[in-house]
This record gives sequence, structure tokens and C-alpha cells, in this order.
Amino acid sequence: MSDSPHQHHRIVGYLTAMSVFGSFVGLAVGVGRARGDSLPASYRLEDVALGALATHKFARLLTKDGVTTPLRAPFTEFKGNAGSAEVNEEPRHEPGKHVVGEMLSCPFCVTPWIATGYVATLAISPRLARAWAAVFGIVGGSDFLQQAYGRIRED
Repeated sequence: MSDSPHQHHRIVGYLTAMSVFGSFVGLAVGVGRARGDSLPASYRLEDVALGALATHKFARLLTKDGVTTPLRAPFTEFKGNAGSAEVNEEPRHEPGKHVVGEMLSCPFCVTPWIATGYVATLAISPRLARAWAAVFGIVGGSDFLQQAYGRIRED
């Protein structure tokens, strides 16, 4: 089976994913407007930096962590352990599952969704957004320190 993104079921899946993404953005805008909120003219550097770290970590947890395998299992196939509690998975080749499997096994693919959710939540509920970012930013920083400590101990 070809892995071309031009396969009909993949194009339909990608269009569906883009439509869902656009609907979520529209919903966030609608909620913000109904509450009288608007997007800020600029963002604090701390919010952007912490959001980047948190988004990175959350994307890795969602797409690669062994514990979140049950969320991906209907759409992916296990290929092997990847180390550091991560796994390698590939999307199932069944129409209707392939594109979702691609999204759920690819940290680069889910990052725009996560980042958009974070920015929307920053506009609607900044305290909640910052709390989420703090949790996953701390986890991401801790992971980095765990990896560094492990490497130091190997020497």
C-alpha cells in the first residue's frame, strides 16, 4: 500500500481534521466574544516560553508516552519501545483510522492543536492556561534534568 498523502481516504481525513481544527478555533473565538474577551495585542515572553515547553511536553506525552497508549491504540499499531518510557507506533492503514493515527503518533502534528488551545485559553482564562503550562513546563524541565542526570551517571 502506498503511503502517499494523495490517497483519497487520506485527503478526506486531512480535510476533516482541518475542518475540526477550524471549528475549534471558531468555537474559541465565539466563547471569547460572548464573554467580552479578545486576543491580547501581544504576549508576555514568559507565557510564550512556558507555553512552548509545556506544549512540547504535552505533545510527547500524548503521542509517545507508554501510559497514553490506550488513547492511541484504536488508531495505531505498536512498533517497539523507544526508551525513556516512550513507544514507537504507526497509524493503522484502515480508512477512518489512518489520519487519526497519524495525528496521535506524531508530536509535530498535534502541536498546533495544543498550542492553539493554550493561546485560546490564555485569552479566555489566563490563570487556567498558566496553571496548565506550569504543570507541563515543570514536567518537561524535570524530564530534561532526568535525562541529563542519567547521562552524567553513565560516565
